[in-house]
Amino acid sequence: MSKKNSAKNTGSGKDKAEANKTIALNRSARHDYHLEARFEAGIALQGWELKSIRAGRMNMGDAYAVVKKGEIFLFGAQITPLSQASTHVVADDRRTRKLLLHRHEIDKLVGKVERDGYTLIPTAAYWKGNKVKLELALAKGKQSHDKRQASKDRDWQRDKQRVMRRANKNA
Repeated sequence: MSKKNSAKNTGSGKDKAEANKTIALNRSARHDYHLEARFEAGIALQGWELKSIRAGRMNMGDAYAVVKKGEIFLFGAQITPLSQASTHVVADDRRTRKLLLHRHEIDKLVGKVERDGYTLIPTAAYWKGNKVKLELALAKGKQSHDKRQASKDRDWQRDKQRVMRRANKNA
């Protein structure tokens, strides 16, 4: 009897974990930058930050990554502390957090950022197992005319789909 109960519990727990993997998205990144390469990085977090992330209190709207002394750090990501989780610590919600990557990935990113003028932008934070991972994109800034052109292209694709649907209904 205990085997049946444990089998039921593992199935439902797995479904819950798969459904809620994304923590935060940086939706403005695609609008403001040309995203080229993407990297997966771990984040060095404190205990209260992890509890706050589990409660869904992470915001990456103004976040960016910077290279300092051969390491990569995350600036501007806001993790709002929970009142019950951070009573014994002084919590800084926008503190600088170290990103964890392999040395060859760091070397590649340092070269692109320093020589070629790229920027490191976090695009998403998500759960991978029980760890928080950050999707980091190598990006170049868009000019305002590029943003307008992207908007026009998006509108044209939407209108084209509408026309095609109408033509298929009438046929």
